Amino acid sequence: MLLAVDIGNTQTVIGAYRGRSLEHRWRISTDLSRTADEYRILLTGLLSRVPLPLRGAALSSVVPTAVSAVRPVLSELVDGPVVVVGPGVRTGIQIRIDNPREVGADRVVNAIGAVERFGAPVLVVDFGTATTVDVIDSSGAYCGGAIAPGVQVAGDALAAAASALRRVELTAPRNATGRNTTEAVQSGLVFGWAGLVDGLVRRICTEQRLGALPVVATGGLAQLIGPVCETITHIEDDLTLRGLLVVLELNS
Repeated sequence: MLLAVDIGNTQTVIGAYRGRSLEHRWRISTDLSRTADEYRILLTGLLSRVPLPLRGAALSSVVPTAVSAVRPVLSELVDGPVVVVGPGVRTGIQIRIDNPREVGADRVVNAIGAVERFGAPVLVVDFGTATTVDVIDSSGAYCGGAIAPGVQVAGDALAAAASALRRVELTAPRNATGRNTTEAVQSGLVFGWAGLVDGLVRRICTEQRLGALPVVATGGLAQLIGPVCETITHIEDDLTLRGLLVVLELNS
């Protein structure tokens, strides 16, 4: 079995693979105060359902403190290499931006997973703490993209800044024209972010002279926002895990 772990700002996704088959998948909250001992207890409990031995693990994270806590725990639990996505790790993808070290590990891994699954060119839209649109050109190189606030972040900021508004459940309302305040906020967040993504995708495709191509949604809110976007062609909940598996194979 092989293990893939992606630690985001809000959620952590863990997958256990048998070959190329995802056998187990867990999505838990990211806790920046969690210690190595707490990760050891958590991972040991989750992995009790997984046939041993674990032959390798790949880890990506945009939270440096979490990497410091999780990496030694994985080294204890895994009978094989533990690969942390970062400088010096083989990814199989060129990074063609001004400063390659600036691009987050999650965006690189998403690009790897998208190219492995759909080929190139391809766009990836990640609905996470931030909403990102990433461009992989016809040669399979990562060319940059766009970063916007995440849907939940925007909703929280709106509730905090507007005294007459409160946090609402993130769900698609019946119509874009809300008949009450709750529906109006839901419309702005769900349909508004769909419009934001569609606008960015169309602008990027025009700018990069891209024709018809796969536009893949992933991330914690992909199942909510993706279906109401006009430009999204595929929703892949496990895109990041798929990319991590490729990285592990390249570095084993």
